[in-house]
Amino acid sequence: MFRWLFFPLRAGGWAKARREHLLKEPECVACGKADAVNVHHIVPYHTDPKRELDPTNLVTLCADPCHLVHGHLMSWSRANPEVREDCARYRAKLEKAKHAV
Repeated sequence: MFRWLFFPLRAGGWAKARREHLLKEPECVACGKADAVNVHHIVPYHTDPKRELDPTNLVTLCADPCHLVHGHLMSWSRANPEVREDCARYRAKLEKAKHAV
């Protein structure tokens, strides 16, 4: 089935909002990768279209694996409203492990 049948089309300003977000937050907030990143909506835009372009509703996650793991809690049908907090805890653990070696 075509995805566009289930999700509304993106707002006209999405490309600009995405670009501006990536200038402020260019790397995955969970693992620090800077390549192959996605701009993830904390509150999904199909759930609340008014928040699609809201900068406070966006977070950068790498395409693999952080987007699925942290943004969707291992299921594309879920959303994680605490994604920023979860990623901050994960990143702190990664940094601590890096310095322990």
